[in-house]
Parts: sequence; C-alpha cells; structure tokens
Amino acid sequence: MPHRHKQRRRHSYPELSHGDLVHIAGTPIAFAAEVDREPANIDHFWITIGTGSGEPIRISLSTHSRQNAAAAGFDPRMRVGIVISTWKELPAAGLLKSTGLDYRALENASPVVYVEYERPALELLLTEKTSRAILIEAWGELYVRTHLGIHQVHSMRTSSAVPRDFPGRDGAIRFYFAENSRAELLLFKYCGQP
Repeated sequence: MPHRHKQRRRHSYPELSHGDLVHIAGTPIAFAAEVDREPANIDHFWITIGTGSGEPIRISLSTHSRQNAAAAGFDPRMRVGIVISTWKELPAAGLLKSTGLDYRALENASPVVYVEYERPALELLLTEKTSRAILIEAWGELYVRTHLGIHQVHSMRTSSAVPRDFPGRDGAIRFYFAENSRAELLLFKYCGQP
C-alpha cells in the first residue's frame, strides 16, 4: 500500500512555514485528550486557541512517550515542571516567528522541580488549567496539515530513546489566570533529558 502524505493546505500566515519555531498567544476555544481504541496509542492533548485574526490554531502537547514505552527499560511518563509568576499585562494575541526557548536558561533563573505524570493524570492537569485560563501562550514548531498548529512543545534535548539534540529549540506553554494575576509556565521533559 502506498504511503499517504498528510494533506497540507495554505494558511493565513504566509510569512511562516512548516517547521518554523513560533510563539503563539490567544484565548482558549476548545481542548481534548486524544482518543484511540488502543490506549497505548494515546499520547497527545490538544488545545485550540483563537488569536483574534485568522484561523484557530491547535497546540499539540505530548502526554506520554510511545518511543520510550517501546524501548526496553525507559520511563514513558512525561516530566512536568511548573514556573509560577504573576502578570501585569497579558501578551498580545497572535502568531509570530520565535528564536526559541532554552530550558537551561529558565532553570538557571529559577529552580524547577519536575514531577512524573501518568497520562491520565497529565490530561486532568491540562484540562483544569485550560478550563481556568483567560489566555494561553506557547512556543513550539509550526505544522501545517488539514489545520494549523504547533507541536514539539517540550524539551528538544537528547533523551533516553531519541539521540537528537537541539539546544535552544525547546517548547513550552504558559497559562494566564484571572485569580491573583497568576501565570504558570509548564515545561515538559522526557525520560533521560537533562
């Protein structure tokens, strides 16, 4: 059977291309955990946000490492670190090219404790935060398929199952809440990432 390519289409950001590092900010519209008849195939949580112009954009978050699960002895759970801050002004909504993030710089600025999450617990955490957020911003890699989205919203350093190392190309997501002008930046790492 021939390999089928995912359909790509034109999008409303002609200055951006598939694979570009981007920064996005907008209001949450919808969210959902991936569903599959085979639980071992479930490894994503999706948040759709509106930027006020153009089409809605989907943020694709990893909730489980199928590569680590397939490799003997590696932990498939995501490790999540949360950096708490307060905001005075919300970032402007939109989608822009980014220079990327570096977890090392964030961790040097403020100690981060990473906690391992089983997939269902991480889905609950993301559901709770998305439900309360008044604005969401994220950093990652643009993809263009039948919809516009960003993925690679995690550390891009070498891991137990993936030898590729891309310093300074990390992705993250920040939730802004009305209560106490609180913001929470979530950093995601796989097993074996420094």
